[in-house]
Amino acid sequence: MSGKMRILGSVVVIGAVAAGLGVWIIRGPGPLDFSGGTKVALADYRAGKPTGVPAKLEKANLVERGEYLAKAADCMVCHTKPGEKDYAGGLAFKLPFGTLYSTNITPDKDTGIGNYSDQDFLNAVQHGKRRDGARLYPAMPYTSYTFMTDEDALAVKAYLFSLPAVRAKAPENTLSFPFNQRWAMIVWSAVFNPDTRFAPDTSKSPEWNRGAYLAEALAHCGECHTPRNLGFALDNRKKFGGALTAGWRAFNISSDKATGIGNWSDQDLISYLSLGHAPGHGSASGPMGEAVDHSFSQFAPEDISSIVAYLRSVTAVASPDLPATTAPAAPASHRDGITADARGKQVFASACASCHGWSGESPVSPMATLTGTWAVNDPAATNVAQIVISGTKRHTPDGALSMPAFGNAYTNDEIAAVANYVTARFGAKGSKLTAKDVAELREQTAE
Repeated sequence: MSGKMRILGSVVVIGAVAAGLGVWIIRGPGPLDFSGGTKVALADYRAGKPTGVPAKLEKANLVERGEYLAKAADCMVCHTKPGEKDYAGGLAFKLPFGTLYSTNITPDKDTGIGNYSDQDFLNAVQHGKRRDGARLYPAMPYTSYTFMTDEDALAVKAYLFSLPAVRAKAPENTLSFPFNQRWAMIVWSAVFNPDTRFAPDTSKSPEWNRGAYLAEALAHCGECHTPRNLGFALDNRKKFGGALTAGWRAFNISSDKATGIGNWSDQDLISYLSLGHAPGHGSASGPMGEAVDHSFSQFAPEDISSIVAYLRSVTAVASPDLPATTAPAAPASHRDGITADARGKQVFASACASCHGWSGESPVSPMATLTGTWAVNDPAATNVAQIVISGTKRHTPDGALSMPAFGNAYTNDEIAAVANYVTARFGAKGSKLTAKDVAELREQTAE
């Protein structure tokens, strides 16, 4: 071999190693690597069955099992446009580089998935590949669903195919170049989709493994609560450390005691997941409120407990932009305490005080109490502003609880002012939102 060929060969090898190292650095650890235990194939796990449905449904038919699993996977929320038929698609996902629309997953043969075989369905759910061979964008969380067993995925298919077929074609996506090039998802998937089924950890309890399967393979918690890396995939080095998702802040749900859930009691977590409210911590709203109403609230109690056991084990990740402590209750009188913005105080007095109270302790419902909540203790005030803009509509065991949307009633300046007032009066640190910030938040959640 000549000297030039040896040099060329060395350059190729060095380049390949550098590329591999770069991929490894960007991709990072998998979602379950933090546990450090020995993983085994599901067939070799002898301590129970972490996959499938809870014990009360073990003898249910395939469609009934699929219904439970579809709710656990929160399929309806992403595949249903408000006011339209369930699972018929058309929901807009606003991204920095355009808009994606969810697809129709009813059994309609022309506009839905009625022609999908079992293998077609598995390809879509686990591999991000459509029936026509085109690649799905990761707005469909197939990098999480890839951990689902074939059995569970096909049970979901059986449930979806039991629903009425709805003829509804999704709008065309409006992604800018180069993000409109679907073929690029082949490369993206090769790097970021682990393309493997769930493997139990023999060093952990059966409850932990069940919680891991529910949180990672079905509920895909990391898709909202884990920040993204340079490749727009989950950065599991900061697993569950919180992220901005669809214009809302998904808070830190790692075991960090200061800015995560490390100081929440088990009952707090169970209440928050089951009911969407935990005293002293706040109420679920936005995408999390939808996840509670349509998914977590439908879980068997033992499955909620399993998720809590799993969350407890997730490595603590600090959120440096959040205060380590929450503010105490504000003074009961509007004459006392901080007035960060006179306009904000005026808006609060006219639209908010009657339900939320001047001290932050609601005279109407515990779910409307502001004191101690994550939202008002976020100096960015992202969720406070979004709740003012969009309102909330929650379904609780006692009936519906709603806060009206004020987005059309108040200007961006006024919404910024009231958000700044609320965080200053009831939170640990006042926000400094501007009208421009509110306009951007509106854009991210506009239908």
